[in-house]
Amino acid sequence: MARAPRLMTDGEAAPESDHLTDVLHPRMNGILIGQDAAQTELAAAFASGRMHHGWMLTGAEGIGKATLAYRLARHVLSGGNSDELFASDAPAALDVDMESVVSRQISALSHPGLLVIRRQWDPKRKKFQSLITVDDVRRLRNFLGMSASDGGWRVVIVDRADEMNVNAANALLKSLEEPPAKCLFLLVTSEPGRLPVTIHSRCRRLTMPSLGVDDLQIATEHVVQTSELDWPTDVDWSTLHRLSHGSVRRTVMLAGEDGLALYMELMGLLGVLPKMDWPRIQGLAESVAPVAQEKRFNLFLDLLQDVLARMIRAAATGQTDNEEGALAARAIAPARLAHWSELWETLARDRAEARVLNLDRQNLILGIFQQIASAVGDVR
Repeated sequence: MARAPRLMTDGEAAPESDHLTDVLHPRMNGILIGQDAAQTELAAAFASGRMHHGWMLTGAEGIGKATLAYRLARHVLSGGNSDELFASDAPAALDVDMESVVSRQISALSHPGLLVIRRQWDPKRKKFQSLITVDDVRRLRNFLGMSASDGGWRVVIVDRADEMNVNAANALLKSLEEPPAKCLFLLVTSEPGRLPVTIHSRCRRLTMPSLGVDDLQIATEHVVQTSELDWPTDVDWSTLHRLSHGSVRRTVMLAGEDGLALYMELMGLLGVLPKMDWPRIQGLAESVAPVAQEKRFNLFLDLLQDVLARMIRAAATGQTDNEEGALAARAIAPARLAHWSELWETLARDRAEARVLNLDRQNLILGIFQQIASAVGDVR
């Protein structure tokens, strides 16, 4: 199995938000699988000479949004020079030699024409800021105030844009409203609904699809080959695809955090409904709640949200020919379907609040199962 991400030790560079340890960062990844249509659209827009200044790259986590943003940045900042780009088909694929000067500068975050806005690491608290703040976005002032080197383009990548607080979003909006010439904003987001309508109105939205099972396997194997991950020899790609929703990031997490075992543990807890195995639930909460288990904690909540969503969908449609459908038939009374839908929404809201307010994770998990117990109360 893949090794779980390790903690940073003294003397190491600060970690980067939304990046899996031991895995190649998207800006250093020269290959993008399964997103040909998105690449073609962006390449054609840039080649037309009428490139829109703001693009919102949306889609599920781990499908290549950030990789595409950096591919486009390399393409744009290379300026179409023959010594930077590959041969004639390069514009269609956005391919740029990863050994070129521009690519090396972008990999090192040292290119003067690139600014990346993201959550910052707090070395005193040993954790990332919960949100992108207005101070992070204010770096735009100096960046946009400088003349672009050699009169070329400047690129701003916001990853992830949905992590901006209100003041940060408003500060970014000012730059989107009056962008300098030859300045490109790339907003990477898995939750575009969290961004203000005013930002949506000033960006072109490019929605990227989740990967099919074949593309997921190719992309994941590429990640494994270019990383320090160990990988199981016998992989059930069909199950990984179903649980990951075509996300490479989530596939790696499922392996690296023993996600398949975590999924089986979750299904075991839900499988005894309407009964509640509280000692087992308590043990699970204790195992994933510590700060050192943040990725495992988030993976568990991802799996739980997905299972609940499939149960609710099965109950609404009468589908009972799969595991979640059988669970739904036993646990969700027709009269309680709306209550279960509210439970899912409450979970999503409580999860967001726990992240922003740094609430107790163990209590969050126990509270979720208490709400599940309440939801199945009429079935007992």
